[in-house]
Amino acid sequence: MSKLANIIPVSDLRQDAAKILKQLNKSKDPLIITQRGRAAAVMIGVEAYEKSEHEKELLRLLAKGDREIESGEGYDLNTILAEADALLAKEP
Repeated sequence: MSKLANIIPVSDLRQDAAKILKQLNKSKDPLIITQRGRAAAVMIGVEAYEKSEHEKELLRLLAKGDREIESGEGYDLNTILAEADALLAKEP
């Protein structure tokens, strides 16, 4: 994410949505939409959204693995590595 956040009022979004969407997808940075001077929404491009969702899923799986290790549950290393390879193959 850039040091200076991209912030635009909702009126600018209404006036030139196509241009803003094009810039959003090119920059990969989130865009903060304001209404009456206050942050109202955050927009991100589809590619950035998919990457974020993929990363969250990996973190959920890691957390689940940590919980299973703490409770004494476990799986064969080869099975885990095969699942990890399958997930990484899906990476955008």
